[in-house]
Amino acid sequence: MTPQPDRAPHAVIVGSGIAGLLTALHAVEHGCRVTLVTKDVLEHANTRYAQGGIAGVMFDDDRADDHLHDTLVAGAGLSDPDAVRVLVDEGPDRIRELIDLGVAFDRDGSGGFVKGLEAAHSYPRILHAGGDATGTAIERALVARLRSSAVTVIEHAFLVDLLTDGTRATGVELLVGETDSSPGRREALAGDAVVLATGGAGELYAHSTNPEVATGDGIAAAVRAGAAVADLEFFQFHPTVLAVGDSFLVSEAVRGEGATLVDERGRRFAFDAHPDGELAPRDVVARAIARRMEEQDGRPVLLDATGIHSADPAERAAFLARRFPTIDRAVRERGLDWARQPIPVTPAAHYLMGGVVTDLYGRTTLPGLYAVGEVARTGVHGANRLASNSLLEGAVFGARAGDAIAADAASASWPAPVPPTSGTREHSAEGGRAPAFTRAALQHLMWEHAGLRRDEAGLAHAASVIAAWRAQHRDPSSEHDREDENLLLVAEHLVAAARDRSESVGAHFRSDAAPVAVGAVKEAVAC
Repeated sequence: MTPQPDRAPHAVIVGSGIAGLLTALHAVEHGCRVTLVTKDVLEHANTRYAQGGIAGVMFDDDRADDHLHDTLVAGAGLSDPDAVRVLVDEGPDRIRELIDLGVAFDRDGSGGFVKGLEAAHSYPRILHAGGDATGTAIERALVARLRSSAVTVIEHAFLVDLLTDGTRATGVELLVGETDSSPGRREALAGDAVVLATGGAGELYAHSTNPEVATGDGIAAAVRAGAAVADLEFFQFHPTVLAVGDSFLVSEAVRGEGATLVDERGRRFAFDAHPDGELAPRDVVARAIARRMEEQDGRPVLLDATGIHSADPAERAAFLARRFPTIDRAVRERGLDWARQPIPVTPAAHYLMGGVVTDLYGRTTLPGLYAVGEVARTGVHGANRLASNSLLEGAVFGARAGDAIAADAASASWPAPVPPTSGTREHSAEGGRAPAFTRAALQHLMWEHAGLRRDEAGLAHAASVIAAWRAQHRDPSSEHDREDENLLLVAEHLVAAARDRSESVGAHFRSDAAPVAVGAVKEAVAC
């Protein structure tokens, strides 16, 4: 659908994290009519839960080339260098835009930004806000600006499917206003451009740092509409989530400040897996924790912050409360005193590197459809995301998509990206006998067979069970039922992609295959 010359193009944006909000603000600034729809309330997005911060070259003694190199190394040679170059070159401008929009990043006594170091960064280039409440600060500032703009907002709107005319995206079908006592109403919303900013799919796994709304809705809708997806096998697991009470992420920045990982005997073990120890890439640290937990019959390992800042426990407690107020509150609510004793932690599903394939402006292979943020596969992250690059990616590519929409909508051409080469997926996955489907059963299956450690036997079993569940006739009548269907579809594609990639690389670890040679990764990074 090409907009008529006498009216502004209408952009429909699905999702209200940093990527969706910045897409909306940039699109409306360029004269588009913008409607932003979100599954919950506007403020409830993955961005809100981001503790670690945002990476960017904001200091005179840091270099964009170093940030680029760190990102490529973390991506295990599978990142797109052009996408990473856009990220690191445009990132500082997007951070300055966030500051202009009201995000108050932490500053030291002299007024300069506080530097934060996180895993696999060669320089302490991470900015934080409110200590460990960076995502909340960003979400709050962007939502405030959005509410004062001309953007129309529809809350409690579930994405049922994309609308197409056979050749391009033309809008979305929504389920709006469902509650426990009301089934809600179905609505079709037409748009000259549709932007998926729906986040990831953490609800695939039994242990996750994501909010419950992260059910892969955008990826599933894109698959059904025929848009290309890629790299779904690359799911990052955060190493340190509290193993007491509900899952709560303990930021990598805690280890950046000097906290260590020890087993139940008090032995520090991370250096057994990597020379960078606790600050090794996340997949390495997460697997090291998982192995040690297996050796101690599944009991969690311990994160030891008792050596941070001061030998005086009272001074240390004050520092931890000041530097990590959100984590400190969560730890103490669980009856733990991390200034004096190590705390139990376990890995959990955290971030999906793959998703809907896009070019450098968020365009997918389906004309009229864009994807930004975690739902997108921009090529930045490759096989493993560098810490604190996710907020930056959402900001950079969300702004780029917002800038491109008006021009694209007025053009008859669509420079769609070429999908990455993928496997044939001609694996046997006939549905046999399977346990009764529940979301918990799917999450357990994925955690056991498509989680931190994978092999062909486990993946084949998972594929068979998922195929059996998908073959069962279900008539999804509620939002929860539709979420389950989306999760099953994404799980099917993730498992197929994991079977196609027979080598171990980045966050995709095959215990039945040798890892990609380090020399091959270095050669790819140098190219």
